[in-house]
Amino acid sequence: MRRYLVRQLVQLVVVILGISILAFSILHIIGDPVTLLLPQNAGKEEYARYKHLMGLDQPVWVQYWKFASGAVQGDFGRSWYGNAPAFRLVVDRMPPTIYLTLAGLGVALLIALPLGVLAALKRHSFVDTLCTLLAVAGQAMPIFWLGIMLIIIFAVRLRLLPASGYGTWQNFVMPAFCLGAFLAPITMRLVRSGIIEVMNMEFIKTARAKGLAERMVVAKHAFRNACIPVITVLGLQFGQLLGGAFITETVFAWPGVATLTVDSIRNQDFPVVQCAVVLLALIIVIVNAFVDLIVGLIDPRIRAGA
Repeated sequence: MRRYLVRQLVQLVVVILGISILAFSILHIIGDPVTLLLPQNAGKEEYARYKHLMGLDQPVWVQYWKFASGAVQGDFGRSWYGNAPAFRLVVDRMPPTIYLTLAGLGVALLIALPLGVLAALKRHSFVDTLCTLLAVAGQAMPIFWLGIMLIIIFAVRLRLLPASGYGTWQNFVMPAFCLGAFLAPITMRLVRSGIIEVMNMEFIKTARAKGLAERMVVAKHAFRNACIPVITVLGLQFGQLLGGAFITETVFAWPGVATLTVDSIRNQDFPVVQCAVVLLALIIVIVNAFVDLIVGLIDPRIRAGA
């Protein structure tokens, strides 16, 4: 187990290092922020003075070293527009994004688990076909289109839910459903295929031969063994959920870190963008490492393979 934990920790450090290099490099390639900060009639001397003040006249590797050494201590510099620490700006906007992502994950599980088990138990029936159609429809609908349709129906026409904003449970309903509809199809199909595969194994026949009720066989034996690939995929999909949250926040004017990041990219506010990218990547990597540990605890063969 110790070897498994060490390997996970090393992978985490390598991934974070790679992401920090990518975030730093890409932002320095896309343009010169000094030209955005200064008026168009600014002279060369003023341009050079601003570049020196922002540290952009130093070699790239020196800039990266300062960025990386500061990031380790939670210091990503100050926003070039907000004149506030970038770390504080991002952390202040992080809770709405995390809440929305977790709500979307909860909605996806509420949809996918019962439908997946039902489709597996009613294999090749009308119920199975209907569940598969719902999964395909959920995967085919873009998040932004679904969000706009929900706003038109439930906010504009029926006036049941607020079209945008943050603060009450009503604000969560439509954005969380958009994210849940995005993740539910793949999860449902995994649950269905996993249950079908497990239900044909010998230990299921043994459980039935012992007289266990079918409900107990499914809940206690089949579902537990079928959930390992589901947990793994949920960990991998968490990053996509955060990516989907970026789109959802834009559609529903959600005051999360996504809108802050988009505005900062538009303004080339490097410290805020770098801080947001690194912190979001850190969250995704930690979630995936946590999922790997859970899967390793459930299935000892994975720990042995590591």
